[in-house]
Amino acid sequence: MGVSTSAPHAGVAVVTVDFPPVNALPVQGWYELASAVRGAGRDPDVRCVVLAAAGRGFNAGVDIKEMQRTEGHQALIGANHGCYEAFAAVYDCQVPVVAAVHGFCLGGGIGLVGNADAIVASDDATFGLPELDRGALGAATHLARLVPQHLMRALYYTSRTVTAEELHRHGSVWRVVPRAELSDAALELAREIATKDGALLRLAKAAINGIDPVDVHRSYRFEQGFTFEANLSGIAERHREAFVSGPSDLSGLSAEAGERR
Repeated sequence: MGVSTSAPHAGVAVVTVDFPPVNALPVQGWYELASAVRGAGRDPDVRCVVLAAAGRGFNAGVDIKEMQRTEGHQALIGANHGCYEAFAAVYDCQVPVVAAVHGFCLGGGIGLVGNADAIVASDDATFGLPELDRGALGAATHLARLVPQHLMRALYYTSRTVTAEELHRHGSVWRVVPRAELSDAALELAREIATKDGALLRLAKAAINGIDPVDVHRSYRFEQGFTFEANLSGIAERHREAFVSGPSDLSGLSAEAGERR
């Protein structure tokens, strides 16, 4: 359990997240993920990073149960800072990052894939931000990198999900494959990228980030301010408690998950 890094091919590092049962990451998990991605990007032998996950789905957001059993706001602050660090690590990684997404990609998962350079997904993958249902705000910055503006707003307000195939039609998912073929498909793209000159790839990543029309760090930090406001007002606490104490629904993730489909 945790975050691990492997090197299955020359020039390619695979960072794998494994926090059973649904990859709802605790505070420390976000920091571990950030450290692994940054470390892989700093390795001079690495020219592409694949971000993958074990288990039922790619990412179910933050561990709300951890937040609810922790007194005060320390877990909330830790989760916000940890998510910020993990999202930034993916965006700022010195080499391209390919996200390999299966199952559910919710909440914080959107922050990760929205900051990745490319996304390969299995045909059972779904993407969404159930933040309003959880008393939180955030990652609209990253959802807006996956879908057009008005669709982003509708998805955000309704907490609905979209499929990998829908994102493929919008151009944000590179390829959709059967789940059994996901790892191979992601590695295929990563290996192709890794054939390029490593120094030029690093320059290209910095150049592309430099021309981004939206400062993702500042934009996400602005969103986080409203999450704190929702907590200070007591709104967020009511929604989190209702989620944690509600009935288990395995079709939409159990209460052990940070988010649900």
